Amino acid sequence: MLRLIPQDLNLDAAKDGATMPRRTLAGVAVQYEVEAVVSDGQKVKFATGSLPLEGKKPKMYMYHDSAEPIGLVTSRELVGDTILFEATISATRDGDEALQLAKDGVLDSVSVGIMPTEFSYDESGTMVITKADWQELSLLPFGAFENAKVDRVAASIPETEPEIVLTSNQDQQTEVTDMTQPQEAPQVIEPAQVLTYAQPRKLRLPSTSEYIASYVRGGSDFATMNANIKQAVVEAAPGVAPFVNTESTPGILPEIITGSVYDGLNPVRPFVTAIGTRAMPASGATFRRPKITTRPVVQQQSVQFDQLNASTVVVSNNDVSKLSFGTFVTVSEQDLDWSDPASIDIILNQLAIAYGQATDNYAIDTCHAAITQTSSVADTAVGADWVAAIYEGARQISTDTNYLPTHMFVTPASWKALASSVDDANRPVFPFVGAPNLMGQNAAGNSSATSWNGNPLGLVLVVDRHAPGSFMGHAAGPAAGFEFYEQQKGAISVDVPATLGRTIAFRGYAAGFMADATKFVKFV
Repeated sequence: MLRLIPQDLNLDAAKDGATMPRRTLAGVAVQYEVEAVVSDGQKVKFATGSLPLEGKKPKMYMYHDSAEPIGLVTSRELVGDTILFEATISATRDGDEALQLAKDGVLDSVSVGIMPTEFSYDESGTMVITKADWQELSLLPFGAFENAKVDRVAASIPETEPEIVLTSNQDQQTEVTDMTQPQEAPQVIEPAQVLTYAQPRKLRLPSTSEYIASYVRGGSDFATMNANIKQAVVEAAPGVAPFVNTESTPGILPEIITGSVYDGLNPVRPFVTAIGTRAMPASGATFRRPKITTRPVVQQQSVQFDQLNASTVVVSNNDVSKLSFGTFVTVSEQDLDWSDPASIDIILNQLAIAYGQATDNYAIDTCHAAITQTSSVADTAVGADWVAAIYEGARQISTDTNYLPTHMFVTPASWKALASSVDDANRPVFPFVGAPNLMGQNAAGNSSATSWNGNPLGLVLVVDRHAPGSFMGHAAGPAAGFEFYEQQKGAISVDVPATLGRTIAFRGYAAGFMADATKFVKFV
């Protein structure tokens, strides 16, 4: 891991006529394969090579606000798993302010602004970005990635000091005289009476956009805004303290969004994650998957030189059709322009989650529909019945294939019944190992109400809400009975000038293939 040690930051003031040195910021832009939580609560990780180092230069912003540009990122270099950057800051008031704040350590973090074009979600719901358009890099007081820091500031800001020039000897003498003469005591003046207007002055309150902009900037700017509002109220009715409440000022009350947008769906694909994803062949609407359907038959030779029976090997070709999955939304140009930039990320995330849920549902339905073998659970509350059913299923699978099951796929209802089943002494058969006085020495596996992970009789437990029924089978390794192929195409967008909108879609290709149904057994 590359660890950057921040250096002392220096900001030199150029004298009049001196040559201005470069106005640059440098540091760490992003670190690959490191998980972080962004502003909307989504966990994000950049895969190695996901950000471009060439091409159009990203713009440099303050606070991810395109209304506050301060320069360009002129250099991007990959060192190990870390992208180092150097940015040239424009000679503007905002640029000078950015350099000063970076020098003071106030804005010592940076954050990339990207448009993801290829990404997926892992088991924990982390968005893994594999390809993105790098649009901007922003200065911030705190960034999502801890190591994304500014470690060098090289800049000069012109500074001029007022100079007092004495134009004549008389001016010099006057100055000396004024400095040597005794000063009179200050005169006490009675405070003037406050003027009372016949008509109250017009109350000037800020607009909603002005108030929200000041709120976002915060600090002294927002404090000044509040002070001006109070002063405007006093000037409106001097000598009278009017009651100003939320009913009288609805136009300046912003609708503050607290935290990230709540999403009650865990964007995981339990079944697809368990069996793994195979690469989809690039060409053709279908592809062929060969499978051995007839194997050689070997017999014993009873007498020397007796003719052996001939055998054959038949390999059949199975055509697998590619299926397209996708969805889209059309967003108005006004919504894109007026809403928070994070809104487009929310839309993309939801489209990707919807795609993931649909393909997971397709995969587990396809697998379940092709299973013909069954094993009965007489009473799902009785642990012995679960044990008997699991071993019966393992017997059927091994009889035909010499393989044993590796996974047990269950619905949430079956998971509940399995985990809460008990033996004849009313003890859990698959207990929560580690509970007080319940060490699980005699357990046939373990489970937990806070996790879907478990190992009933050594099987990998997979709980999927899309499962049409519970089943078990050999789903690991190259001899897995069921295969899932996928090519995620990611997001695509196109402007719709006729309606002043933009249509955003997320799509991909998927295909399921039951290679050997005898390696699976349904629970009934």
